[in-house]
Amino acid sequence: MSKDVIAIVAIVSFVIWIAVSRETAKPSKEIKWPIMITLLSAGTLSALVLTISLFQSLPF
Repeated sequence: MSKDVIAIVAIVSFVIWIAVSRETAKPSKEIKWPIMITLLSAGTLSALVLTISLFQSLPF
């Protein structure tokens, strides 16, 4: 992947994890679980993409 795509994925991942942290700061009765599951899934996927691209760019 190009560096521009990786940078965009990193920024989106950062925003997603900020949203997750804001959602978890709420009392448990106010947490919207479908949104939380969606954010966690998207955050995990974006972190996985960033990790894979990092390992592919390392010289072995």
